Amino acid sequence: MMRSHVITHFSMPNIDLHSHSTISDGMLSPSRLLAHAAVRGVNVLALTDHDDIAGLSEASRSAQQENITLIRGVEISVTWHGRTLHILGLGINPEHPPLTEGLKKIRDGRMDRARAIAAQLDKFGIHGSFEGASAQAGISRLIGRTHFARFLVSQGYAKNVKSVFKKYLVKGKPGHVSHVWVSLDEAIGWIRGSGGQAVIAHPARYKLSNDLLEQLLCEFRELGGAGIEVVSSSHTPEQTRQFAALATRMNLYASCGSDYHGPGESYFDLGRLPALPPECTPIWNEWEIPDYAETGATTLNEQSEQTGLQSPGKSV
Repeated sequence: MMRSHVITHFSMPNIDLHSHSTISDGMLSPSRLLAHAAVRGVNVLALTDHDDIAGLSEASRSAQQENITLIRGVEISVTWHGRTLHILGLGINPEHPPLTEGLKKIRDGRMDRARAIAAQLDKFGIHGSFEGASAQAGISRLIGRTHFARFLVSQGYAKNVKSVFKKYLVKGKPGHVSHVWVSLDEAIGWIRGSGGQAVIAHPARYKLSNDLLEQLLCEFRELGGAGIEVVSSSHTPEQTRQFAALATRMNLYASCGSDYHGPGESYFDLGRLPALPPECTPIWNEWEIPDYAETGATTLNEQSEQTGLQSPGKSV
């Protein structure tokens, strides 16, 4: 059941609850990401790197400097009925042992998959891809498909990352490798145990039938999931309306996120998301957000501090 609002919003802040840094497969460091968010007018930003929370400390320091409310987050890779899903954890405690241990387990699996992808590409005549993807990953503790895609673009195999995925990395293509991630139950349990809220990221991307989508949402809700990413850079206006209606009918919160990875690789820049449809209940209705129109900074309440919400200028 949804809880009542803890605050009144005096003015609507610019909110983006899905972004990535160089800690996973983003192009900007956490500090540069926060600086870019400030330039784009973002007031509330969630850093949600894939299966890693190592960037949250740097992001927290930068959020104070940039007068942005930071939501501590992560995007967890999940296997559900043989399909890969991504579950966002918003407002997490990055020091929660089951969460940190679980994420390390996933990162170890990512490295195994990366070696398997490189072996597949090598058979196809594309050599040196593991070393190339590693170089693209830089400081990241994981190597993902995006790093392989950037390497292939750099070697002239395609014009951009999106075309690499279609040509080499999706199911049925030479570089595709199936992988079993953690269960939906595990991911939601880690998120909730750390004080966070679980949100299904970019649901249209999974191309589920209506029956499977209904099954997913029912199971997700029963396991303690909190919301759906209704507004996403992956969604058409029609899909946004569809997921708004589903969130309302299933009594789930609605979230919004650009899934920003960096210049040239994101459909939406930070700060340019469409508004949530009016029938939705925003997931941030549980949070205390400063009135940016007046002061740009206020002290957040105790509940917010416990759930990973950081006020501008305040270290949590």
